[in-house]
Amino acid sequence: MNFFPNAKINLGLNITEKRTDGFHNLESVFVPVLWNDELEIIESDQTSFVSSGIEIPGEPNENLCLKAFYLVQSEFKLPPVRIHLKKNIPIGAGLGGGSSDAAFVIKGINEMFELNMNVEQMQNFARKLGSDCAFFIKNEPVFAFGKGDEFARINIDLSNKYLVLVYPNVHVSTAQAYSGVKPKKPEYSLKDIINMPIKDWRSFMKNDFEQSIFKAFPKLYRLKQDLYSSGALYASMSGSGSTIFGIFEGIPPRIKVKDAQIHICKL
Repeated sequence: MNFFPNAKINLGLNITEKRTDGFHNLESVFVPVLWNDELEIIESDQTSFVSSGIEIPGEPNENLCLKAFYLVQSEFKLPPVRIHLKKNIPIGAGLGGGSSDAAFVIKGINEMFELNMNVEQMQNFARKLGSDCAFFIKNEPVFAFGKGDEFARINIDLSNKYLVLVYPNVHVSTAQAYSGVKPKKPEYSLKDIINMPIKDWRSFMKNDFEQSIFKAFPKLYRLKQDLYSSGALYASMSGSGSTIFGIFEGIPPRIKVKDAQIHICKL
């Protein structure tokens, strides 16, 4: 069977406190985005994982897709499968591509083998694989808190808006991103900001990673300003970077950026 794991963006990202388990608590709004990987899962003589497209670092047997399968297999009797992932979503780009791939394996296995798991069961598996992995089970806009794996419903309407994502082939490690952030309570509630007109988000909605990351990579700051100059209602870095996105009222103008991947889609 074939599945199409999608990316996500963060609208606002507040790092609120350091946890005793070494993680951080955060607040953000997660929104699914139509930039997709391609995932094929078929029954096979032995379980294996192969990939194509963008090269994935690390050993294949350590890939999250395989870990997701084995996690489900530990509680359900499943035959061996062959997992083929064509990687299109940039890696280390703040778009959650790896987490999405793993979540779609869980959903795909559930569908293929008629396991009848509900959303909560699948999310519980996903939480063991990564902080934002559980989001992709329901795959709808949410207010995320805790480690990024607890969710509350929100009302947000981005229909008929266009999204421009610019990945400048800059890799920002998660450790580097967190090293430049001092946790603090946000000045304004993200739940309130999200109900403001989009043009007002620029004045109130922040990504706490931007300040230090932009100092280290000035190119990213310039990209954000270029999107505003091109007419974006709101522009930001997604997650811990390095993708910069802009939300546009209508079809955006043609944007040229040297040595970058640009993806445009409707929200």
